Amino acid sequence: MKRNKGLLVVAVVLCMALLVAALPVLSACSSESTEGKTLKVGMSTPSTGKAAEKGAPMGHANLDAIQYINDELGGAAGYQIEVVWLDNAYDASKVVTNVKKFMDDGCLLFTTASSAMMSATMEIANRAEFPGIASFNAPILHRPPQHIYGQMPDYGDDWVAFTKYYMENIWEGSGKPRMALHLLNNSTGYGARDAAQAIADDLGVEIISIDEHKADTTSEMVSLTRIKAENPDVLYISSTPAPTAVIMKNAVDLGLFPGVTIGLGHAGITKALVDIAGADIVEGVYGVFPTVNWGDNVPGMAKMTEYVRNLHPKDEGNMDYITSWAQSLIVAEVLRLAVENAGYDVLAKGDVESWRAVETQGIQKLKNYDVGGLHGPVTYVPGDNRLAKSVRVFQIQDGNINPVTDWIDADVIKYEQYDGFGK
Repeated sequence: MKRNKGLLVVAVVLCMALLVAALPVLSACSSESTEGKTLKVGMSTPSTGKAAEKGAPMGHANLDAIQYINDELGGAAGYQIEVVWLDNAYDASKVVTNVKKFMDDGCLLFTTASSAMMSATMEIANRAEFPGIASFNAPILHRPPQHIYGQMPDYGDDWVAFTKYYMENIWEGSGKPRMALHLLNNSTGYGARDAAQAIADDLGVEIISIDEHKADTTSEMVSLTRIKAENPDVLYISSTPAPTAVIMKNAVDLGLFPGVTIGLGHAGITKALVDIAGADIVEGVYGVFPTVNWGDNVPGMAKMTEYVRNLHPKDEGNMDYITSWAQSLIVAEVLRLAVENAGYDVLAKGDVESWRAVETQGIQKLKNYDVGGLHGPVTYVPGDNRLAKSVRVFQIQDGNINPVTDWIDADVIKYEQYDGFGK
């Protein structure tokens, strides 16, 4: 009996020794399982061309954040993220070519910075079931919901948030305030138009005029002279920084501003606007933006600031950089979820089966994902392809873009139920 017990003890000791000896081998096998394997994504930004003042820092932020994710966080679910990055120069034909290449290269999803570039390619992406995420979002991209997602609230949400703020905090007249719209002639402007046409009456605002401008406009004196003659109480501009700066300078020259209240959509109210127009020109202008500001006390600020100072110091202070840094964090979380829920082998194919897995097992599994507090929590809700759903109203004060509200939740607006949507 004692002899058998002794043999049992020896056997146990030998087994333990063999297990300990095998641990490095097992660990190496585990490491080798992801070695050389990547998760490929496509990213397209307007880093040159008419919107380069926005696109260049956004492209930097996308890639800087992916470097951080790969180098410091070990990638997504242990797999390095491989980025196929392409400049679209804010050109519709180029972004379509970009996205076709992303699909051909086996990318699992793609991102754009601008709503205009996403609107140019969403038809082929939706038809192929190739999921895309746009940083700057417009209703036309996701109403009705298909395979394109907005990282944050859209330009219609901006207009609603600003208009409610204006009615509650600025307007002191009787009757309905008279609002003029000055809109970039693509989805950046049309998103605000869609919201105004749908619910201006509900909010108690009269839309007196809708004017459009191009991204490379050099003067809007004619349109602003016409607007001034209409005697507006408020002017809402939904555009990018360079044309917004032109409009602001013209409005000051005409004596329209200061005088009327001016509000901006989130494509326009950035450090680039202040730099291009001049702080004195835009002093007192309001705007809506869906991220925190630089220097805000949120968990993700320190690491982002470390990277921007090391890699692209000129971008510090630009809120567009925050937007795209957060977009890359979301992409990594989507990939992590997709690997865990569907498995790497499904994703490795880089085909429609992979895209469906990324969408249903990645994007649509997002729930209260925190981008370090850089913007609102990220959650997919069936029937609503906006992933974050809150904005703040800001005002330019002494050259700084300062928040004047807390976070405002943007309710779903089913634009497809309104006549004229997208036309």
